[in-house]
Amino acid sequence: MNSTDAPQMIEYVTKVSLTFAFPDHLFALSSEIWKIRPRTFAQSLNFTPHDTKWLPGSARVVCCGISPGSTGALNVYELERDGTKEIFTDLAFGSQGIKCSTFGASRLISRHLAMGDYGGSISICDLERAIGSSRRDLSQDEMKNHKKECEIFSSKGHDGIINAIDGIGGTSVGPSEIATGGKDGCVKVWDPRVDCAVVTLGPDKSSNARDCWAVAFGNSYNNEERSILAGFDNGDIKLFDLRTNTMRWEAKCKNGVTSVQFDRPDIEMNKLVVCTLESKFRCYDMRTQHPSDGFACLSERAHRSTVWISKHLPQNRDLFMTGGGNGGFNIYKYHYPKSRVGKHRKDCMPVGVAGTVELLNSRIVSTQPIISFDWSPDREGLCCMSSLDQTLKVFIVTRLEKH
Repeated sequence: MNSTDAPQMIEYVTKVSLTFAFPDHLFALSSEIWKIRPRTFAQSLNFTPHDTKWLPGSARVVCCGISPGSTGALNVYELERDGTKEIFTDLAFGSQGIKCSTFGASRLISRHLAMGDYGGSISICDLERAIGSSRRDLSQDEMKNHKKECEIFSSKGHDGIINAIDGIGGTSVGPSEIATGGKDGCVKVWDPRVDCAVVTLGPDKSSNARDCWAVAFGNSYNNEERSILAGFDNGDIKLFDLRTNTMRWEAKCKNGVTSVQFDRPDIEMNKLVVCTLESKFRCYDMRTQHPSDGFACLSERAHRSTVWISKHLPQNRDLFMTGGGNGGFNIYKYHYPKSRVGKHRKDCMPVGVAGTVELLNSRIVSTQPIISFDWSPDREGLCCMSSLDQTLKVFIVTRLEKH
């Protein structure tokens, strides 16, 4: 590949400042003759971030995590032409630290944020209402009442921390549902109209429960079909068919699964990326399943450390990023094989054929692991991320249209 066509990761610049102080009347002169120093978006946070999301249909970024007092922290920032504006901040947004969040089950007009916390509770908040009516002069009792008014749904979901959450139905076919995976080894599906989980997939009581670290919806291409994939700390991957309420497929990775995502959840299963500990990720071709060998996959090494997260570009499902424990940000492109279906060498039954991945570019953007990342659904290449050095950053990835 011609290196001039490689995507470039550019940190978002919010405004510029002069390197020296001048009298006011000199500012009428052209700024081109003065040295300027760009200021980047990078926000230093006073809490540990766990998840970062774009607020759909806006230039706002939501960052949530756990405060020093072990309460749920949530900040909202808005990108403006002349800088960034913190429009909402609350270090006690929840009684427990917030571990994960999603807008997947929310309609664009409502923007309801679903969250899972350290206490095992799942809640849905009307974030627009919380932002619009936030006031700093409220007393503690008034603030508590205000938070209850903004809370649409709340339920005790798991015994222990909720490690992962995903939503679907907000902008796709089918009902709005939320999936959670917890430390108790259970995967639960929630309908916001019902107070309890509509589906519970738990371990056998006779066996030791393994932590569920990742969940993702997929195969939701009509009002009936829908599947959920779960990844566990021992490397297990399990695919559940929610229509038939059966486990369709399971596989075993050598290391714990940190992240799973379909390239698009609202089409027939096409591709799947699974990230694991020990600097590896896997790409599965999900179109053809063999009775014994399952789905075809390829394994790739990256970052020389744990691959914490992977996210497909919403505007082009063949491009995806990975975030590593070394603070690295990689961009990959998936190349399909000439034929996606072959014949098994033993039983001659149809078997999938995996493609290849090409590393388009990589960059170290932090000194600490990148633990959350989100692409903007509205602007191609615009993304936000947070890392364990307690910073939130916004980047613009260019030249993606060439791939």
